[in-house]
Parts: sequence; structure tokens; C-alpha cells
Amino acid sequence: MPDTRLELLIADVVAKFAEKYASDPDIVVAAPGRVNLIGEHIDYNDGFVLPMAIERYTVIAAKVDPQNEATATLYSVDMDEQADISLVDPVKKENSHWSNYVTGVVDGMVKGKGFSIPGFQAVAKSNVPIGGGLSSSASLEVATATLIEAITGQTIAKVDKGLVCQKAEHDFAGVPCGIMDQFSSVLCESDHVLLLDCRDQSFQQIPFSNPDIVVLIINSEVKHELSGGEYAQRRAQCEEALEILGAESYRDVTLQQLQQKKDDFDEVVYHRAHHVVTEIARTVKTAEAMKKNAWQTVGELMYASHASLRDDFEVSCKELDVLVDIASKTDGVIGARMTGGGFGGCIVALVQGNKADSISDSICREYEEQTGVKPSAFMTRPGQGAHVIQS
Repeated sequence: MPDTRLELLIADVVAKFAEKYASDPDIVVAAPGRVNLIGEHIDYNDGFVLPMAIERYTVIAAKVDPQNEATATLYSVDMDEQADISLVDPVKKENSHWSNYVTGVVDGMVKGKGFSIPGFQAVAKSNVPIGGGLSSSASLEVATATLIEAITGQTIAKVDKGLVCQKAEHDFAGVPCGIMDQFSSVLCESDHVLLLDCRDQSFQQIPFSNPDIVVLIINSEVKHELSGGEYAQRRAQCEEALEILGAESYRDVTLQQLQQKKDDFDEVVYHRAHHVVTEIARTVKTAEAMKKNAWQTVGELMYASHASLRDDFEVSCKELDVLVDIASKTDGVIGARMTGGGFGGCIVALVQGNKADSISDSICREYEEQTGVKPSAFMTRPGQGAHVIQS
């Protein structure tokens, strides 16, 4: 079934290009955001993650500009702003400017991969929600890399493309992310989730084969201001635990080994390690259950993941817990958990498709009654990774 939202987004971008540059684009590309079904806070601990592309995309339309060989002119519909980016010596802008994501990819393709990019004009627009932990920045980065491939007629391996985009986020946006966001946008396939091994960057496409199940994403619309350093602190605690265990990787640690050494740990550090070890196991079990269409098992593992993130890793918050609790008591919900870094943002739920609208309305209404905050929600099936629409 065609994604009408993507079709409308493409039409909008093409129309805006024609209005802006008085011609039609030659190239149109799209790259999705993503949601992680399970495997949270273990990407930096050599774990597995299980993301899928969402049916929300960044679309870029472009045309080579022979009058301006060394510059890319990109207009962002969302920001209502134009950026001129050097294709010879890309320079990072100050103040976390949105164009840094694009500039970083240009830099990586030119300096890291030897691309010679002709000047071009482009228009970009996205319907990936910003600030909800659904990787809007990665979708822009990957769309840019896909556009550069289409403009030059050169391609690089998909994994390399993901790494170029990750480096752009590190160096030009200042965000030390793992590989999941960019790899998801590059590698995900329709009607599949991606089992990604964050230790060796290998991956499997796991069929999401039941058409009667959809993914419901609900944004709590809260983001708590933290006292500072929570993520770095947890990362350090995970590393401390690994040292106490005398292991090089959490992949070499069993739950039994961890429990045997419990007396050697500070209580908080033990709980951090307990989350990592059990979440790695849950993610693998979830992928296996999905292969067997064992959806009740998938749901149980999602709830267990949320409990671990709440109690062991302590990255949930009242609003996320309320959403998951309401979901767990709602008929037609198979499983739910917080997704993303935590302290606000979204939950992800698997729901019966024929009840999805009523489920979404019911959860959102009850959440607003309990918290006074109006959430936002949308449904999606696993979307298509980055692709060229027109060239």
C-alpha cells in the first residue's frame, strides 16, 4: 500500500522547489526517522538494538546548478531559511545551526570518501517529529548522503554511508551518538525490523510479517531538565561494572556471573549492569519471537524492558510510566515501553491494527486526565530506508 503521507510530502517539496528556483528538480530522495522497539541504553555497551524505520521522512529535491559549481544552496521549508554550503571546504556554523547536519555529511563525502560534488540547488522538508527521540537529525543526514550519491552517480556501501552520517553528527552537531540512528535510516526495509549488533556492526532483517499489528508512538510532550551529566554518569557506571566483572565486553557476561559477583558492587552500579545484561538478552529474544510470530512474548519483553529502564537504569519519568501503565491496561495493546534516551519523549506500543484508533484516543485521553499534558500520537508500519525517488 503506498504511503500517502510520503506522496504528499514529495509533492509539497517538488512544488516548493519549482516556486523557489523556477524550474523542476531532477533528483528527489527520502530518508526515514526511526523508532527503537527494544534494546535501550545498550548500543554503547556492545549490545543489540531492534529499530525500525517509521513512515515519516525527510525529503530533498535538487537540481545541479552549473552557474555555481562550488556551492550547495539548500532551503529548509521547516526552518524557512536558506543555507549556502561550500562543497570544497565545508565549514561548521555556530549556534547549533540546522545546516551543520548537512555540512557535516558534505565534509565526510568530500574529504572522507573523495566525492567531487557539483554545485546544486535543493529544497528539504521533513515530517519526522522533532525532539521526540525519533532521529529527525539522522534522517536529514542520510537524505543528504543519498542525494549526493544520486547527484554524482557514485555510491558507497550502506554501512559506510551510515558511518559518514554518524561522524557528521559527532563532528558538526557535537552529539556523540551511537550507530543506531543513522544505520536505521540507511538500512531498514519495509515490513522488517533491524536487529543490529553494535559490537561488530552486523545486522539481520527480521520480518514484521503480521499485517494486523501496527506500531503506535505516543509523545509524552515532556522533556525534563536534568541536573546534568546523567547519560555520561550511566556510561561511566556501566564501564565501572565491566571492570569489576573483569570482562572486556558485556557480551561476555552472563546473568549468573553478574549475580555471583553482586557483593563486589555498589548497589547502583550493580543495577546499571543488571539492566545491560538483561536488556541484551531481551533484545535477542524479541527478535526470535518476532520470527515465530509470538507476539505475546514480544509484548511481555517490551514491558520487562520498560521496568528495567525505570528501576535498574532509572531513565524513565512519571509521564512515561503513566503512559506505559495506561497502555498495559488497554484492550488491544500487545506491549509498550519507553523508547529513546528517557526522562521524557515517547513510548512505543504494539497494538492490534483494527483497534488502533480507539486505543490511541483512549490512552491519550486518560494520560491528559492524569497529567494535564496533551500528548501527540501517530501509527506506523515499518517504513522503507533511504531511497531515491527520482533521478
